[in-house]
Amino acid sequence: MEYTNIITMGFTGRVFFVVLLLMVAVGYKQYQNLTVLAPPPTVKELDQYWGPGDGKLYKEDPSIKPFKIAYTTGVIEKLRTKLNDTPNLVPPLEGVAFEYGFNSNHLKEIVTYWKTEYLDKWNTREKYLNQFPHFKTQIQGLDIHFIHVKPKVPAGTKVLPLLLLHGWPGSVREFYEIIPKLTSKTDDKDFVFEVVVPSLPGYGWSQAAAKQGMSTSRMALIMKRLMDRVGHQKFYVQGGDWGSLIGSQIAAFFPDNVIGVHLNMCAVHTPLAILKTIIASFRPSLFVEEKYVDLYFPALPKLKELVIESGYMHLQATKPDTVGTALVGNPVGLAAYILEKFSTWTNPAYRELADGGLLKYFTLDSLLDNIMIYYLTDTITTSQRLYYETFTIREMAAGYDRVPRKVPSACAKFKYELAQTVDWALRDSFVNLVQSNHFDDGGHFAAMQLPAVLYKDVVEFVKKTV
Repeated sequence: MEYTNIITMGFTGRVFFVVLLLMVAVGYKQYQNLTVLAPPPTVKELDQYWGPGDGKLYKEDPSIKPFKIAYTTGVIEKLRTKLNDTPNLVPPLEGVAFEYGFNSNHLKEIVTYWKTEYLDKWNTREKYLNQFPHFKTQIQGLDIHFIHVKPKVPAGTKVLPLLLLHGWPGSVREFYEIIPKLTSKTDDKDFVFEVVVPSLPGYGWSQAAAKQGMSTSRMALIMKRLMDRVGHQKFYVQGGDWGSLIGSQIAAFFPDNVIGVHLNMCAVHTPLAILKTIIASFRPSLFVEEKYVDLYFPALPKLKELVIESGYMHLQATKPDTVGTALVGNPVGLAAYILEKFSTWTNPAYRELADGGLLKYFTLDSLLDNIMIYYLTDTITTSQRLYYETFTIREMAAGYDRVPRKVPSACAKFKYELAQTVDWALRDSFVNLVQSNHFDDGGHFAAMQLPAVLYKDVVEFVKKTV
């Protein structure tokens, strides 16, 4: 009996040892799969004719033409007429501020200001929007609009090209306060920036794609070619929201052209990065300075906030044209839809304020400038299509997050950003992360909300790379 038991135990031990080896081997293989880096896509993979009709008949016009924002009195008065015909807005529930969405009582106040004081001085606002040089050029079948500001500095001053990329529901208007800081010679830096600020395809005055597939990765190639077009084969990139993802992909796909990339709203969604985030959630202080833990954890409340604020994303990633039809040509609806994001994406606590806290950092004129860009260009629908095109199986299966960003990278982490990623996970993609700063204030629209803070962070980063 004892002999039989010894044999049985020996056999069981050997089986257990074999199973353990198999588990280790499978685990190691899975770890390899999680950590493997991907090569960048070729230009051929990203290249496509996006204009209407047959691309075989297309001959690109590489010229750069000056552009001026100009709308007739008739267009503005038609808008005023629509604003005067505001529908009977349903009153908010008693004691409710922005918890159910945009407070209709405050919306009435904004509409009143818009149709009187703002439109009365439209010539002044139009002049303000035209204060920087605007241009258009044709790339891959699309007319691409961009601002291009060359600094006026003494000879011998180092000038660094910088591509600034906006997101949704923003526009080039987000950068108007930071552009003068970047392009001026100041005591805090011995260089200045030459800035290029494009409207993304389908946004503002940039033509929308007529074909399916205009995702962030495809926009990355267009933006890189824009920089080639204006004479810069090497340049810096800064972006937030979609601009962050596009900027990140430019850095990944064209490392020989990007000197450095600075982002607000940095993210990596590889399986390994997700696993690392889960691990970090158990003992956050091991991965993040104690005073910044609340920017990342606890995870469940953060996830709840993200769910509350991301309903629009599901709509735009599935039925962008339906939502767009409800908003295009509808100034009141458009204002409510967009301005609500400038409230709660700046600080989720502003849901508890009857005015949404909109004027704590922004002026009503600046907010309406941004609305006017969407309204006058009828681009709300085409801007929303970027969600549909980027969240496709094809795009997500491409694994662009696993292409290493080898260029020097920086991440500015503002306290009330929609989502944050710990540096431990970020470094899976941003393999040369040289700066990661946390801020005690600020939200999603950092360039417009805290231009001085973002400016200083960009300068601090660039000093490490020049």
